[in-house]
Amino acid sequence: MAIPDFEAFMLPTLNYAADKQEHSVRETIDYLTRKFTITEDERKELLPSGGNSILNNRISWTLFYLRKAGLLESTRRGFYKVTQIGLETLSQKPSKVDTKYLQRFLPFQEFIRAKSDKTSEEDEEITTAYSKSPEESLEYSYQRLREVLAGDLLIQIKNSSPDFFERLVVELLVRMGYGGSIKEAGKAIGRSGDEGIDGTIKEDVLGLDVIYIQAKKWDGAVGRPEIQKFAGALQGQRARKGIFITTGSFSRDALEFSSRIDSKIVLIDGKKLVDLLVDHNIGVSIVKSYEMKKIDSDYFEEIA
Repeated sequence: MAIPDFEAFMLPTLNYAADKQEHSVRETIDYLTRKFTITEDERKELLPSGGNSILNNRISWTLFYLRKAGLLESTRRGFYKVTQIGLETLSQKPSKVDTKYLQRFLPFQEFIRAKSDKTSEEDEEITTAYSKSPEESLEYSYQRLREVLAGDLLIQIKNSSPDFFERLVVELLVRMGYGGSIKEAGKAIGRSGDEGIDGTIKEDVLGLDVIYIQAKKWDGAVGRPEIQKFAGALQGQRARKGIFITTGSFSRDALEFSSRIDSKIVLIDGKKLVDLLVDHNIGVSIVKSYEMKKIDSDYFEEIA
């Protein structure tokens, strides 16, 4: 089964705290994992950023929202207990507790927005918006925007000239730390005339090793024969490392072949190429940025 959304954890968490004892976040995660029969693999599923597990993130937001509504209260770092309002809520035996239910509590109204200022349509928008945790919504929205950007960027690259594509590859490799300066890399990657090799670039600023490059603007899949040709060219140069970059993709045979040969050949397809370009801000510009912050608990630790 899929990991429940963070609203589904609200009522079980409140019931778990009904014993009026202090509970830790870790204990709560273990309890909810057992209650919802969440597998070990599901516990390991990460947010798109990879910074936290989906399960831990959702339960953290569950606890956060219940505290904002006044049903739980923090007792110390990483611990909480039920409030009188929380106990009174449980005494009413609600069948479900979610963000819409929490809007009946004044502290939560103030947290979201004064209820008297909202229409019923806006109520629905708020409920829908928070069906996932806010952090998840932000990360998945970012991923969708990035996928659209990457698709548009790949189209632009495919419509560019071969010379522009070559300069793009040079700038990307230099931005990633290869080849020293763009001026030096530009000289190094100039067409060498070697069969199957478009150019070379220094592996580092000191030039301790050389990497051979093949860059192809293709719409389809690059097959095994092209990789074999490139590998043979590397052997002819007594080279050990190569990068094959394409705007297309690689066939399964090409991927399998590159993984079995002695030479280290890194294959970068169109999807990986645009991901690297976005990561290194090449061909794209920042429209707006957001910083996600959290309380620095150590800052508030008072020294006795």
